Amino acid sequence: MSEENQSRIKWRFKSVDGLNLFAHAFPSPNPPKAIICMVHGHGEHIERYAHLAAALNDAGYTFVGFDHRGHGQSEGARGHTPTYEALLDDIEVFLAEIEEDYPDVPRILYGHSMGGNLVLNYALRRKPDIKGIISTSPWIKLAFEPPAIQVFLGKLMDKIYPSFIQASGLETTSLSRDPEVVRAYEEDSLVHDKISARLFVGMYESGFWALENAAEFPMPLLLVHGSEDKITSAKGSEEFAEKVGERAALKIWDGFYHETHNEPEYAEVFKVTIEWLDSL
Repeated sequence: MSEENQSRIKWRFKSVDGLNLFAHAFPSPNPPKAIICMVHGHGEHIERYAHLAAALNDAGYTFVGFDHRGHGQSEGARGHTPTYEALLDDIEVFLAEIEEDYPDVPRILYGHSMGGNLVLNYALRRKPDIKGIISTSPWIKLAFEPPAIQVFLGKLMDKIYPSFIQASGLETTSLSRDPEVVRAYEEDSLVHDKISARLFVGMYESGFWALENAAEFPMPLLLVHGSEDKITSAKGSEEFAEKVGERAALKIWDGFYHETHNEPEYAEVFKVTIEWLDSL
């Protein structure tokens, strides 16, 4: 990494369509084994992952991430994307930024929830030159089946008014069994609960598409889910891993909620994650 890039901890980069997207690096103190490139979940932002970054730094990995368009400190209408592909394009531009900063260092894509959906689809559709994928609590399927009328109306609005925004209806108590995590989330001014018709339909349909095409998954994959996740479906992760076959490692944490990295036993979760990384 150049002298100039060594100081690049927080910066902004341009999306293909000209938005300023906020990025944050958490460098390891020594030359990193790999760069863990984080793609966060819906409504949140990258700085909620500082404790995960610290654990990965201690294990010899540099952690980097960015706020999705319409999230955190990035530009864009809150909770909206013009197309699903635009979100994949943002990941592509971000990975190019990281390759520029850390040439010749392996990259791992790590996505949570909505980000878990995106990294699975990114690997399947773009087949990037990266070493592996971690997908935690991915939005392959929701833990509940939305009423058919809601899906129909979402698809209708996607066609006639794609930027139509509604509240996501997230039950914050379903994030973690740790009430402090829930409280911090509720009080975080960078968190929002907005989702557009275009974003919802894009995520909903791409989850099923990824499942249909999972057998083509091109690289090592770690899939992580909590058995009591009330937001995204642990069964969906199990089905995906089964279709991927021997390239996939699946870890279902018994009794855990949606944010496995924010459960009281998060140190155990990090240990399993780091062991998988070290095995690559």
